[in-house]
Amino acid sequence: MYSDLQEYFPMLLTNPLFEGISESQLPLVLQTLESYTKGYAKESFVKNSGEAADFIAIVLSGEVYLCQNDYYGNRTIIASLTTGSLFGEAFVCSGIPTLPMDIWAASDCHILFLQSPLIPHRCDGKCDFYHRLITNLLGIVARKNLYLNQKLSYASKRTTREKLLAYLSDQAQKNHSNQFVIPFNRQGLADFLGVERSAMSAELGKLVKEGILETKKNRFRLLGDSGDRSI
Repeated sequence: MYSDLQEYFPMLLTNPLFEGISESQLPLVLQTLESYTKGYAKESFVKNSGEAADFIAIVLSGEVYLCQNDYYGNRTIIASLTTGSLFGEAFVCSGIPTLPMDIWAASDCHILFLQSPLIPHRCDGKCDFYHRLITNLLGIVARKNLYLNQKLSYASKRTTREKLLAYLSDQAQKNHSNQFVIPFNRQGLADFLGVERSAMSAELGKLVKEGILETKKNRFRLLGDSGDRSI
């Protein structure tokens, strides 16, 4: 059983959800949580707002966006999730019955779905790994709450320039380098920061002319007083 997932076991075992779960236990965990996999084509919806929020999922390959659309159809990207990323846990832990946002395939992707370990009758308290999963899940939610607070800090900036520099500065610190690749194209970055793409592109152009940064597609270099300026 789950032989089709065998190639993903090394990645799954490094996922925070399965911390403390052994390789021999993993098939039983997947069976108990009634896991299944599904593939999605680029620019298709994985889940739509209003669908049941009764799952936790892991991106096995590709990239997905968590998106919100306002009444007028304007899209805001809440998060970009790549291979190995977990999603759905915040909705499950909050107890809301339906998804408050869309989950959209930014590229061709393959996703593992798990029935929530917060539904105790799936285990009836007899599974050795049950409490481990719950502990892991709560830790993940806490860390993601910190991430959302960081995103709110970008939204609190008054200008597009301030939002851009705050985000790019955080990316440089995260990568421990003044050169890094972000997980968005230009439209995706604008949606993530909640700004107009044209205004953002104009601001990026100004920052380049002022010698503050260099950029090519989704590659960025924050410039200091010295160093190679080629990207």
